[in-house]
Parts: sequence; C-alpha cells; structure tokens
Amino acid sequence: MKAAVRIICLSAFFIMFCFSCANRSSVPEAAVSQPEVADAGGQNAPVSIPAPSISRGLMSTIFIENTDGTDDGVERLIASMSEHGLEFYQTQNSPQGLIASGDVILIKINCQWAERGGTNTDLIRSFIRAVEQHPSGFTGEVIIADNGQGQFGSGRNGGSLDWENANSKDRRQSVMDVVHLFHVSGFRVTGVLWDEFTAVRVQEFSEGDTRNGFVVEDNIRSTGLEISYPKFTTEYGTRVSFKHGIWDASSRSYNSQRLKVINMPVLKTHGIYQVTGAVKAYMGTPSDRLTNRRAHNSVGAGGMGTQMAHTRMPFLNIMDMIWIGVERGPSSTYASAKQINKIAVSIDPVALDYWASKYILMPETALVPGGRSRFVNPDGTEPGVFGYWLRLSMNEIRDAGFWATMNEAEITVVDNSN
Repeated sequence: MKAAVRIICLSAFFIMFCFSCANRSSVPEAAVSQPEVADAGGQNAPVSIPAPSISRGLMSTIFIENTDGTDDGVERLIASMSEHGLEFYQTQNSPQGLIASGDVILIKINCQWAERGGTNTDLIRSFIRAVEQHPSGFTGEVIIADNGQGQFGSGRNGGSLDWENANSKDRRQSVMDVVHLFHVSGFRVTGVLWDEFTAVRVQEFSEGDTRNGFVVEDNIRSTGLEISYPKFTTEYGTRVSFKHGIWDASSRSYNSQRLKVINMPVLKTHGIYQVTGAVKAYMGTPSDRLTNRRAHNSVGAGGMGTQMAHTRMPFLNIMDMIWIGVERGPSSTYASAKQINKIAVSIDPVALDYWASKYILMPETALVPGGRSRFVNPDGTEPGVFGYWLRLSMNEIRDAGFWATMNEAEITVVDNSN
C-alpha cells in the first residue's frame, strides 16, 4: 500500500545548524555527549544517555500501520521505517540502526490495569519476534517491565505481568505467557515487575549494592519531581541500571549504549491527567512510594519530561492503538474500549502524543456521551487540559538538550493505515 506522506522541506544542513545554535549556550555537556561506556559513579553522577544520531525531522516522523497485533503489522512498520531512512536494525551496512544484535532491549509497557488498560500482549509478542529476526543474529536480551507502584490498578495492589484477563486476541495470554513462549525456543526474554521492589531504596551497583530496588536522587526538581529509577538483576544475571546502563562488575563500569528502552504504552484517557501516552507512561519508571507521591503529583507540571530527560530517553516509542480507552481512564474494560487496529511509532515521544491524542483519541472521545474530548486536546493551553502539561514536559526534554516538538510543521506523518 502506498504511504501517504507529508514531507517537511528542511535540509539536513539547516536542521543540524538550527539544533547547534539553539542549544549551544543552554545544553549541558553530559546531555549531548554519547560515549560507548559510562564511567562508574554514584547515583548522582553525570550520565551520558544514548540517542540515535539522526536529524530532527526524522526523529519527529510518525509511522502508522494497521495491525491487530497478531499479523505482520510490526514487520510492515519496520519496512516502512527503513524505506524512509530510519533503520530498525543496526548492522554493518546500517551502522545508524536502532537495535544492535547484542543489545539489552527493555520494553517499558503498561501493566497496572487488566483488560484493555494494559499494553496489547499480541503486539509485545510480535515486536519481540521482530527483534529475534535481527539480520545479524540477536544475541542480547529482552526485558519486559513496568512499575504499577504496588498501589491502585485493577487489583488495587499495583501492576501484574500475569493478568488472567489480558489485552490480547486470546484474553488469557498474559505478558508472562509471552515470556514463556520465547523461553521454550531458547530466546533470552524475561519479565520484571518493578512493583516487587518499588518500596526498596538502594544504591547503584557502582556503590557495591547488588540488591534490586530504586535509586532515589536527593534533590527535588523544578517540576516537583524527585528523580528515582530502578536497578535490578535479571534471571540471566544481567545487571541493569535504568539510568546508567548495563553494569560490568569485572571492569566496574556501565555500558550505557547497550541498554535500549522501547516505550510501548496503550493510548487511553486519564481521569486526572487527561491522556496516557508515551510521556505519561514514564510514570512506570520512578518509585512513587519512595518519593512521597512526588512522581505522580509532578506529571501536570511536566515531571515525566524531567524523568525522561534525566534518566534515560526511549530509543523508540510504539503507541498501542489496537484498542484505545475512550472513557474515563486509566482503566479500560473489554466493553468500553474502542477497537482501532493501529500502531504508531516515533523516536519523539511528544510528537507521538500530540498526533495520537489529536487525530485518534479526540475524535473517538467526542463520540462518547459526556466524553472528555476537550480535555484531551493537545493544543489546549489552560491547566486541566492535556496540551498544558504536554508542553511543560516538552520544555523539560528540550532544556536537557534533546529534541521534541508539538509543532505540526515539524512533524512528518507516514501513514500506511489508510
């Protein structure tokens, strides 16, 4: 199917020139430098966060495909990305590709809510299958993780990777069922529920602390966020710091470049913060309990932009729009969800949230009696409307030296779903 593409007419030279000028005086050195291995350091040490070396225009390109999660939609999406210059696989011929054969891929999902409130497990399965088919042969590890905070959610006690009533064509297929499927074939996939240690405060591996838990940085940012993040060891012995990367005990150093976060939220409304999308999904990376709920309370002030920019930016954001939540979320039931059968992908989480809320969620919520269409508007500028805090989040990301946009003139859409 021929893609309908809106092309932004900006040359690569002009894009990179503007980026350099705009950030020369304000971007901290650590935010833009990208060494292969970060030095060992304490929990507050500067960290270089990996990001693809590509132009702004390509970073804010959104790729859209039809899929129900069980078909070849992910493969078609990857082919579309490649056709337009964004290579999914890093190979000798495509050194700028996103995923190298030995990477540790952390798929950050939504798992606090059952039924249609969590990320579609068919989509998770298809994505892992695509990683498994890496042309250089995948020798790394895939981790599926989230933090339901040990509170609220469908069971009133946080998240689960093993809901009996899951979001999938076969409603019994939980995240752990997907993990076990790949285990059988010998593929290194693990599920880590961060709820299990969300109330455990720890130090970094570099400080000699090997326990699973959350590192808390002892300063409160302007958005009200006290940054915290998980560190843990997988069942394969891989030691992961969400902020610093993969810990090598023998060299006492972190490999930041090897850890790639794939942010895979389900699109839905939210009763307090209007929209759960790529930015709001990062609420599953701090510990709300160890920071006196500062994490959740900071969302409306742009706190998840702070969290992204000062822990680890996602390498890719995949918006699950197979079933979307159109009524008062963040719960979304089998009866209330709307089947859209689409996925959308972008490196830029803000651009993806802007487009998905405006062109997918808003029209559908407008059809619901007493719906929340006005509140999910990404162009809204008043408090209590999604656009208000999305812009604050964007500013946090940009102030740290990363690119994000809500300007439609800077967003390219490659839509293969029409």
